[in-house]
Amino acid sequence: MRTAVLGATGLRITELCIGTSPLASMPQLYGYEVTEERAVATVDAVLDGPVTFIDTSNGYGHDGSAERRIGVALGKRGGLPPGAVLATKVDPDPRTGDFSGARVRASLAESLERLGLERIQLLHLHDPERIGFDEAIAPGGPVEALADLRREGLVEHLGVAGGPVGLLQRYLNTGVFEVVLSHNRYTLLDRSAQPLFAAAHARGIGVLNAAPYGGGMLAKGPQHQQKYAYGRRDDAIAAAAGAMRAAVARAGVPLAAAALQFSLRAPFVDSTVVGVSSPQRVRETLDLARLPIPDDVWQELETLVPDPRLWLDPPS
Repeated sequence: MRTAVLGATGLRITELCIGTSPLASMPQLYGYEVTEERAVATVDAVLDGPVTFIDTSNGYGHDGSAERRIGVALGKRGGLPPGAVLATKVDPDPRTGDFSGARVRASLAESLERLGLERIQLLHLHDPERIGFDEAIAPGGPVEALADLRREGLVEHLGVAGGPVGLLQRYLNTGVFEVVLSHNRYTLLDRSAQPLFAAAHARGIGVLNAAPYGGGMLAKGPQHQQKYAYGRRDDAIAAAAGAMRAAVARAGVPLAAAALQFSLRAPFVDSTVVGVSSPQRVRETLDLARLPIPDDVWQELETLVPDPRLWLDPPS
């Protein structure tokens, strides 16, 4: 497992990061439930393997169930193992929608309690599209609160994690954030985040690419998952995924392997965040990352990328 330093943070991370949203058991989103026993076993499988980077969030599951389950696994080990990196995210109040500076502090306090930790190595402002930018950067707002938490030593490094690349760029321009995470926007089917990622990497900002399977279409195949990024898209997206699946199949390669390695190959991506739901999925993800893919397959896949006007954030 290759490692890299995450931008200028000094955190050494693996090229794969295990996402824990599925471990929260959200059947309304994923279509299946995950018991606490299975979730804890999954975290154990990660910590016993070569991946040393785990991503979670205050808002994953009812009452932070993902963080609580990670905390159970960490508690059995006496805390976060040496060399491991854990990132979490601050989220609005699930009842009121409050995303003020005070809520940021409360969100972190909840996360620390659930995880059984005294400080967080990497804390993201999560899905900032849920609040106006001007409100977010105003005095007493969430961005100021995050900066204060870093100064106080409760947080080592700050990131911003969301979807729309234009908005993420505005947050990076504040100079507060050391890491950027975007999801579903740098995949075989959608390259919306490439300019953002490349520019951030050049500036020494850490780059995390999440959801390389596009919400399942590039893992299960378009015949089983018609949605891309959790929503209905133009039929041409599914058609392109089908053509890509046929191209890799001719070389004996699963579409999921190509989708994952597309992100792993990017010189401006420090780590790729992949959600898992069981110890078996951890093993399968590692196998997909190692599977050889011929150069001519990559060349053919590039000819099948959908029209940029169909991407989640089309170029202007």
